[in-house]
Amino acid sequence: MTDEKTTIRSRELGDELRRAMEKANLSGKHAARVLGWSESKVSRMLTGRQPVKDTDVSALLALCLVTGDEKERLLDLARQYNQRGWLQKYSADLPYQLRTLINHETHATEITDFEPCFIPGLLQTGDYARELLERSATVRPDQVDLNVQARLNRQNVFSRDSHPSFTFYVHEQALRLPVGNAAIMSVQLHHLLQMGVRSYITIRVIPIAFGAHAGLTGACRLMESAEFRPVIYVEEETAGHFLEERADIAAYRKVFASLANCALSEGESRDLIAELAISLYADREGPR
Repeated sequence: MTDEKTTIRSRELGDELRRAMEKANLSGKHAARVLGWSESKVSRMLTGRQPVKDTDVSALLALCLVTGDEKERLLDLARQYNQRGWLQKYSADLPYQLRTLINHETHATEITDFEPCFIPGLLQTGDYARELLERSATVRPDQVDLNVQARLNRQNVFSRDSHPSFTFYVHEQALRLPVGNAAIMSVQLHHLLQMGVRSYITIRVIPIAFGAHAGLTGACRLMESAEFRPVIYVEEETAGHFLEERADIAAYRKVFASLANCALSEGESRDLIAELAISLYADREGPR
């Protein structure tokens, strides 16, 4: 059963407090004793189910020796604890940009992703990701390596024992768009074929011939969990927007349902990817 009491911010705060306690080698029992709280209060704070006061968060952070900018960031989360939805402005500090997204990918049992312009990040090879980032107008050259590694690290979600099931809707134009040289594209398309063999990964292509479709407003991702209400993630050039209101979730479910109706089947999609790999890059270096 999903938990209606938590929000994106409350879960993030709980996860961050747990990390701080682990780093300080501090158990919930010890923290409760020192602060004069019940163990259940600490437990509810760490799961995002306990309404929090910033004074309580400040006391726990002090016990964990968390100070400076990180303390202020977490206190801001505490002050906005009950707000639903979250527009996160990007900064030069890449780990904070991705932490919320990774947290939700980690907790998800099912992820549905639509990408109209390029290969979805979770399915990108390192070379393909690097070419995209080097062409970005907003990623500094000295941040490219960090961004590439962060994107590849997110793919660890595939290796988890309790990994989600994935459905990727990819527009045919994303497969045809040259990113880097022919060898990079050959490896990337073959990588899609290899990933699509996994039983928990479904890749379906929306053909160019279909024309206008429900996803024209842009890329989006639906993350569903047995514990929490669904979350939609929409990425912009300078921000990531997390949506959790019922009306937003319902709207995007309609988008994905429409995409399912116009996308090729798994088998047809696999055939098209293989056909493009051969017709566009068969005479180039890459996997056979």
